Amino acid sequence: MGEAITVLLAEDHAVVREATAEIIDHQADMRVVGQVGTGVDAVRLARQLRPDVVVMDIAMPHLNGLEATRRIADALPECRVLVLTAREEEQYVINLLKAGATGYLPKTVDLSELMEAIRAVARGESVLPPAVASVVVRYLTGEERIEEDLSPLTDRELEVLELVATGFTNRQIAQQLDISVRTVEAHLTHVYDKLGVCSRTEAVVRAIQRQWIEPEERDSL
Repeated sequence: MGEAITVLLAEDHAVVREATAEIIDHQADMRVVGQVGTGVDAVRLARQLRPDVVVMDIAMPHLNGLEATRRIADALPECRVLVLTAREEEQYVINLLKAGATGYLPKTVDLSELMEAIRAVARGESVLPPAVASVVVRYLTGEERIEEDLSPLTDRELEVLELVATGFTNRQIAQQLDISVRTVEAHLTHVYDKLGVCSRTEAVVRAIQRQWIEPEERDSL
């Protein structure tokens, strides 16, 4: 038997993460080398440990799983990312694959199926549920066009960011939306965490690049 498949688990629910890790460690051909509960830690530990496979929950705090997948894929092209998510929209799956995920499974998957999926992505195979596999094939062959990245931001967060892009101050945004300045600041903090950025300018640029807001709305920052 060859070397064991090394796995990094990224899941924000500790009980689920630890139970999954125990099952993986009981497999003769796998071992868990790390466990994390945030997207930021997933990127950091992936770079440090360089696992064969990252099992990524998409709903991660401090950096969503989609962006964490993109960063890991960019930094470690040899690392395979297997995403677990409750979202099953065809467009969303396409966006995961465009971000660099090797496979996708719904969170309702059986543990035995998850083990087989880990083995498959470690071999370099793509893992997709049958319900979306045909759509992915049509997209990759150019027969079907899927819209660009879905925003991880809420409607209110996008609304705040659009006003930032027009040059509004936090106080002006609060007046425009009839909310408190503190609420505006909280929304922006969530935006920074989800996008993995540190400033208003970075957030606006990222949103424009992903086509979540229109560049012509931006006058100044």
